[in-house]
This record gives sequence, C-alpha cells and structure tokens, in this order.
Amino acid sequence: MTVSDQLLHILQSEGVQHIFGVAGDALNPFIDAIAKQDQVQWIGVNHEGNASFAAYAQGELGNNFGVCASTVGPGALHLINGLYNARKERSPVIAITGQVPIEHLGTNYHQEADLKKIFDDICEYQAVIRSPEEAPRVILRAIRIAVNNNCVCRIELPSDIALMKAENRDFVHQVFRSSSPIIPRFDAIGKAAKLLNESNTVGILAGAGCREAKDIVLDLSKKLKAPITHTLRAADIFDHNTINVVGLTGLIGNPSGYKAIMNCDLLLMLGTDFPYTNFLPESTKTIQIDIRPENIGNRTSVSMGLHGNIKETIEQLLPVCTQKLDDQFLNDLNEEFAELKESNREKADPSRDIEPLHPHIFARLVSDIASEDAIFSIDTGTSAIWASNFMNFHSERRIIGSFNHGSMAVGLPAAIGAQLQFPKREVWGLIGDGAFNMSLHDFSTAVKYNLPLKIIVFNNSQLGFVKIEMEEAGLAPNLEALEVNNFDFAAYAKLCGGDGVRVEHAKDIETAINLAKRATKPFIIDAIVANAELSLPPKIGFEEAKGFGISKVKEIFRALNGDIGQWENIKKEVETYFD
Repeated sequence: MTVSDQLLHILQSEGVQHIFGVAGDALNPFIDAIAKQDQVQWIGVNHEGNASFAAYAQGELGNNFGVCASTVGPGALHLINGLYNARKERSPVIAITGQVPIEHLGTNYHQEADLKKIFDDICEYQAVIRSPEEAPRVILRAIRIAVNNNCVCRIELPSDIALMKAENRDFVHQVFRSSSPIIPRFDAIGKAAKLLNESNTVGILAGAGCREAKDIVLDLSKKLKAPITHTLRAADIFDHNTINVVGLTGLIGNPSGYKAIMNCDLLLMLGTDFPYTNFLPESTKTIQIDIRPENIGNRTSVSMGLHGNIKETIEQLLPVCTQKLDDQFLNDLNEEFAELKESNREKADPSRDIEPLHPHIFARLVSDIASEDAIFSIDTGTSAIWASNFMNFHSERRIIGSFNHGSMAVGLPAAIGAQLQFPKREVWGLIGDGAFNMSLHDFSTAVKYNLPLKIIVFNNSQLGFVKIEMEEAGLAPNLEALEVNNFDFAAYAKLCGGDGVRVEHAKDIETAINLAKRATKPFIIDAIVANAELSLPPKIGFEEAKGFGISKVKEIFRALNGDIGQWENIKKEVETYFD
C-alpha cells in the first residue's frame, strides 16, 4: 500500500463516493489508486474550478464532505473560487492537491507554488504531508476538522511521497463526528424570555442555521405572533406556503419581509449572519442566537446574544415565553405578503407574451412543474432575483448557489455535483447567459456521466445584474461592456450529446419545461428573455433613488445625442414594464 492508496482507503471508509478534478503529473499516483477500485468514482471535469463547485454542492447537500482534486500549482489555483464559495457557505470540503517533489520545494521549481500561503485564507487546516509516517495523522485531522467545523481543509501530497510505502497503517481509524448540541445557560434563557415577553411586537429573521429547527421556530412564531422573514439561503426552509412566513429582505427582498424586521419592537435573529446592514434596524432591541459566537453583534448592535444551536436553544426558550394575544402586526404582514404572491403570479402569467419574454414566467412554471424534492442550483445575478421572488421551495426542495461569495458560474457545476449525489432527484439549474458562458465547457461532463440535468439559461445577451448595479451607482449602463454574444444553447446541448430547445414564444414555455422534466439526458432550455426587466429592492432610500434617477437622465441624454443603443434600451424598458 502506497501513501496514495492509504489516502484513498481513508476516503472510502468515510463514505466518499465521488472525487472531482483534472488529472495531471503530481496527482497521477492518486489517480492510479482510484483506478484499482470501484467504491470511489473519479469524475473528470474540464476545469478544476468546476470541480470545486461540484464538491461544494455535495458538501452542502449531504451529511458528508465533498472532495475535489488537482495537480500542482496551476491546477491547484483553479480550485480557489469554488473552495472560497464552500468556505463562505460553510460547506465541508476536502481539496487534494499535488505538489512538486520534496527535494525541489523552495527552489522555484517548474510549476511550484507556495500552496500553504495561497490557501491560508480559504482553509481552516492544511494537511501538508512531508513524510509517509505523518500522512495518516494529518489526513484524518483534515477530515475531522472539515466535518465538525463545516469548513474547507486541504491535503497536499507531493508526487514523490505519493508513491512511497504507507506507514502507521494501524493508526487509521474512523473519524470522530460530533453530534453534541450547544445550549446557553438557563439564566441567559430567562433574560431573553423577559425581553421577548416585554415587547409588544416581535419579528424573526431566520437564516440557514434554522435548517434542523423549522418546526420549533414555527412554534415560537405562533406563540409570539411573530412574522418570519428569511434570508435567501433559508428560502428552502421557510418556503412561501409556510405559516407566518412573510418573505425575504435585502437587496432582492420584498416589502413585507423588510417591514417585519424594521417595524417590530424586538428583532430575533436566528442562525444568520445577514450581511446587509442597510436592511437591519439601527436602534431596535435585538436578540441574536447563533452557533458561532463571533457572529453575534457582527452586523447590528444586539441587546442580548445567546450562543447555541437554534433547535435546542428555542426548545429551552419556548416554555418560558408568554403567549401573545395581539396579532395585528402579524396579520397585516401576512395579508401584504399574500397580496404580493398573487401579484407575482399575475406578473409571471404566460399570457404576458411580450417578446423577448419575461424571465419570471420561466421561474414560475418551473416552480409549478418541478418535483417536490427537486434541487435547484441558482446562479448569481438576476437568476437569483427571479428564483427568490417567483418560485416556492416547498416540501423537500433544496436550493444551492453562491449566496455569500456571490460568484458567477456556480450553477452548472453545482448541479453536476448534486445530480451525482442524488441520481433519482430532479436537478434544475437556473443560470444567466453570462454565467453559463463561463462554465458551459462542462456541460459535456454532464453528458459523459449521463446526468439528466435540466438547465434553464436566461438568454438576454446582457450581464443584467451588472446593469442594475451601474444604474444604482448613477451610471449610464455601458451597453457594449454589458453585451454577451451568445449562440444557440439548445443546438450546443445537442452537439455535446445532450438535448435542448430554444424558447422564444410564451406559448412554448410550459411544453419546454415538461420536455426537460421528462428528459433522460442533460437538457438545456435556451430561454430568450428581455434584458429590460426592472427589479427594485423593498426599500429605496435617497441614495438609491438618486442613483437610478441620474442614470436615467444620462441614458436619455445619450439617446437624444444619437446613441441608438441607449434609445432602444429605454424603449424596451418601458414596453416590458407596461406589458
């Protein structure tokens, strides 16, 4: 048994099924070890960045860690973006990187890079193997830290050590995985209950830390008559059919979700490090509960912090909270959110057949047609806007994306990772054309492994979210810089060996989605949509209004001075808005 064999044996014993990567020199001994067994499958991708995004998806969705691998310096550097996404989403991932032979380290050898220094801001621990004797100890330590801290760890395997005889084989054992909850002191629970009982209205801001605590959070909401606003990552926990849920806040949020946390007497933050301080109250009494104490008070001042798991902490808090009787605050927001949902369904009705099409029609119909346990890989940008406002992630549905890191091009590779892990579930990717162009070379990987992904590419020939950012900053959009030159994505899908359909008419949308749903091979819906959709945050302050106003004045001025592109943009925005 070599060190490479030993590493693979450890991964096998920990339940790893897939390793995503690109083969090459220093990694070849490890690739050879994989070829000699059939428990762990090597998933060869076309770019290491897509390997790390796929590994993130598996770490995020499962009860285990994802694994990606690359060779020395250049290949390892390609992993960074997906690994940074895993770090920000707190998804357990092990990255295996090759390294030049030990004797050449520190000599500026061919392809040598100081990977320890490069990955220091990404990894909570790096198992840099320098001898066969230490290999099992540091490998197991990396896995133990990754699974217990929900973080990224790296294993560095120099090419010469990879082929050496394994040592300390008796040391290899099952990795310890903690299931122990953290619960605040009882006196702290009492103080928090007192603050809640003394407040007339309570608003709940619930994040992804509530994933195992949905039922108990709902019980608390009912007892306190507290509306629940959720973060984007928690959209598949507190779906839009759930009692007392009033939506999302933040840049892509809605008014009822915003008001619930801005107009309450006391804000209860549960399992969230919600970053948008402009959408948090400045002087409202706030209680924050989090498993990570460094998050408490990180975004807004708090009256009291409770360090603990959400489920177990609320189980202690609920019995000592007083039943509230006044439900006016809650009822008003529930009614407003119900009106918004109905309005959004009307906006996304296929009868609105202006062309290019409204993108949210696709989002609504996918939400209506997809299975109740579908997984949705949502890319960064306007795709997230249409998904969060016009879809409902009810039942056993899950969403994944780059919600904290905010990277483009997560949609396709994360969908690949999800589909491999859950071959019997529907996996849908909602991806903008700019993001899809960054990663489309791995659509052939989905074909190679016969993955029935369903990909909707919002084809508006523009970086739509960047346009919104420009307008908010008071800039006239640089239409040339925003332009995305596309080809027929459905034809590309067929060229790769998959299938697809190009949709330009509203009457064809539902048929296309049903075709994708039934497809047994990777399928692309090339959705030809408008690039003039307006998406406004739930609160527009003076600076935002000023920015948009200045931007529109500049656009009109340029149009009047002969800029045909600006004139067409203004005309299309007006047509799209009033259709």
